[in-house]
Amino acid sequence: MPLLRTSLMLAFASLISMPSWAASLASALVEPVELPSVYRLDGTVEAVNRGTLSAQTSGQIQQILVDVDDLVVEDQVIIQLKDTEQKARLDQAKANLQAAQAALQEAQRDYQRVEGVYAKKLVSKSEMDRATAALKRARAQEKAAKAALKQAQEQYAYTQIRAPYTGVVTQRLAEVGETVQPGTPLISGVSLDQLRVTVDLPQSLMSAVREQKQGKVLMPGGDWIEATRVTVFPLADSGSNTFKTRLLLPPKLRGLFPGMYVKSAFTTGSERLLVIPTAAVAHRSEVTAAYVISDNGMIHMRHIRIGRGLPGGRVVVLAGLSAGEAVAIDPVAAGVALKAQRAE
Repeated sequence: MPLLRTSLMLAFASLISMPSWAASLASALVEPVELPSVYRLDGTVEAVNRGTLSAQTSGQIQQILVDVDDLVVEDQVIIQLKDTEQKARLDQAKANLQAAQAALQEAQRDYQRVEGVYAKKLVSKSEMDRATAALKRARAQEKAAKAALKQAQEQYAYTQIRAPYTGVVTQRLAEVGETVQPGTPLISGVSLDQLRVTVDLPQSLMSAVREQKQGKVLMPGGDWIEATRVTVFPLADSGSNTFKTRLLLPPKLRGLFPGMYVKSAFTTGSERLLVIPTAAVAHRSEVTAAYVISDNGMIHMRHIRIGRGLPGGRVVVLAGLSAGEAVAIDPVAAGVALKAQRAE
């Protein structure tokens, strides 16, 4: 906006000397600015959390509660194994713990009785040692029974295969009725809550990207999303001489899926470029142009080549204009004025 006000003041100052059809045109100066130098590359979307769930206990698959493309939430039961054997072991472990605890209570009472009598010198030391050993043995048996119960509980819990995170099922690797063993793959899935983009970075850009650590990804809707983290792997691929680079995206983005190809952009430094208001660019069929207003008010249509758009309604000019030149902000009005100029 300061640039626009400056150009308007200059135009007003020269209003008297300009032809009437040129003096009424609003203009802006071609301005040189320092902008980030950006290099664009293609990348592939990946899920940070992805994997295959395997059986952790033996048993027959009783139910598969989800299918490919189903959304599952964290800790949701997705596969049920037949649990008859595991349930029996769990019940046995509970009974063994109860028996161990009863034996411990009896050993504690016996120890307390013998200890009181021994203090009065009414029983021998061997009797006291026997009671002490029985108490230690009972405590060890209770500890072993608790460990066995915990193991039985884990084996019983393994009969229910649960989702480790919220995600989408990508592949079923087993069917109902199959008997599985520990390590048998059952189901695969990915989480869409946290995604990243993997890019093969040319060797010539590696140092600049590692220094700047700035990158962004083009969403399907046309918006650029800044990466929360840029990681350049320290080893180059011997075949392509490229460095694998990851751009971690903000969580819970919608519209991206693993395997998609997307555009990515890396900041590699800065460069001095010319910019003009986007409104000053005229598109005539296949021609891109701007209407340049000279110091004496004469209007010229000039072919230009433009680059990327910038915030604030500005665009980069790659060729066709020079710094300090004035361009008409309204190409339609400038075109009418140019016709009037030619008619005189």
